[in-house]
Amino acid sequence: MLKSVPTYELYGEKSDEKPDFWLHCETIFSRSSLHQFEIKLHRHDNFYQFLYIESGQGSVFLEHEILQFTGPCAILMPPDFSHGFAFSRDIIGHITTILQPEMPALQDGRSSADWLNKPQLVLMHNAPEPVQNYLAATVRLIYEEFSARNHLRNHMLETHLTSALLMVGRHAVKAHSERAGFGATQNERRIERLLELIRRHFREHLPVGFYAEALHLTPIHLNRVTREITGQTVQELLSAQLIEAAKRELVAMPHSVQTISYNLGFSDPAYFSRFFLRETGQTPRQYRLSEHQRLSEQVAEL
Repeated sequence: MLKSVPTYELYGEKSDEKPDFWLHCETIFSRSSLHQFEIKLHRHDNFYQFLYIESGQGSVFLEHEILQFTGPCAILMPPDFSHGFAFSRDIIGHITTILQPEMPALQDGRSSADWLNKPQLVLMHNAPEPVQNYLAATVRLIYEEFSARNHLRNHMLETHLTSALLMVGRHAVKAHSERAGFGATQNERRIERLLELIRRHFREHLPVGFYAEALHLTPIHLNRVTREITGQTVQELLSAQLIEAAKRELVAMPHSVQTISYNLGFSDPAYFSRFFLRETGQTPRQYRLSEHQRLSEQVAEL
């Protein structure tokens, strides 16, 4: 089936031309009007697509079903899924295309890949008006940032995109829970509490038993629940929090690697360097140099 479905980078453009962007944004009208408002079945090997439709209506064609929609709504299309669209001529909205390795990793207390790697149609009619207005404004900002070449453009694009996806994802989870007639499960509430505790105490390098006791569970039970909800162990969540904080400090702070290791609660800077290397594939110094080089190149392009 896939062999008979055309593959594009952007719809209607040659797939053998390598993209020169990590994110592309355009109005839905501008692309679909070139094709009589019908985007035939196709797929993307390396791109996510995020559509936010303020008003208008249409259909999204997936491999085995057709879903109708009316704005406001959001559509997320991961790579490798055959899909197509039909839009009304009064469609108002934007489509953002993101290179797969650059898709923001959203940490919402669950496995973000579960949500990001499935096609999603999220109806926003029942969202509070401030949420609808925020999403419309944020997606327009993505379009404006992409169209201009302002200072810190890539950082702003990533920030706006992450914010919009988080807002849509949260509404989708809430709407699903309300339709099913239940709120967050007990285990989901436990994980939310666990993540709060990790953010507060990760620099103290406390054992898993500390978190289990705070949640009135045994360490074995807590790890079982954590794996079920997040796909990771408690220790893996703690390591990820340490690495995230280390990366921020290595890029943003002028401190030595030794000082940063102490700031993160490591008593031995050499152990911190080995830990960072094991988790990222780079030493702290290598990561700092590569990130500064990348940022310098981005600034030079502005």
